Amino acid sequence: MTDMTRASRPLLLVVDVSDEGRDDPAFHAELRALTASVLRAADEAGFDATRVAAEAAGVEGLLAELERADAVLLTGGDDVDPVFYDGQAEYPGRAQTFPAADRAQMALVVRAVEARVPTVGICRGMQLVNVALGGDLVQHLPGDAHVRAGAPDDSMVDHDVRLDPASDLAARLGGDAFDVRSSHHQAVGRLGGGLTAVAWADDGTVEALEHTAAPLWCVQWHPEDAGARGDVLSDLLAAARDEVAPA
Repeated sequence: MTDMTRASRPLLLVVDVSDEGRDDPAFHAELRALTASVLRAADEAGFDATRVAAEAAGVEGLLAELERADAVLLTGGDDVDPVFYDGQAEYPGRAQTFPAADRAQMALVVRAVEARVPTVGICRGMQLVNVALGGDLVQHLPGDAHVRAGAPDDSMVDHDVRLDPASDLAARLGGDAFDVRSSHHQAVGRLGGGLTAVAWADDGTVEALEHTAAPLWCVQWHPEDAGARGDVLSDLLAAARDEVAPA
């Protein structure tokens, strides 16, 4: 815990996709557990945190939440609807989509970048950021290098990631090589405006992004997973906290 008093703690807006309508209850439970981990880490990092489901909030509701937030974290979850990046409507491994949530989150990302609100994206959050800023996605990664398919109780895969040692993210995380836990079948393709790829898996999959002008950092892996090693989540939250504008 930092030495911030409760009265002076900045507000972190933690944005999930949806609270209802998910076809897979086990996947829904896994996502809720990951978000709970984020909320605990945010408290330890010196934030007050409020969680919002993008589908329920809608564009106007999410932008209103942003107005009172000091920083934003976009969590993992479902596939981004391909309509938002001109992708193929059908593709291997296509999962459930929540287009209303996508639309709200994309509006949030654009506004946050414009206003320089510190923003962190995790897994789907990174993919959503890329699409929001005009990029696209690799719609399906073959094999099991990044997700244990058919294992909803623990779909994580352990693998190595290398960071550009000259990147801001490497400085924030205190290193350029990490052993991480991932669970995703899609990945960043063409980069969105202002974004730079700064980390890669051994197969070349983009594993982290940062912005050239805004305080925005994204990772494709899950530092909030119970089995994650190291301090990546707390370091990402510290990066966001340190960029919060003084009151």
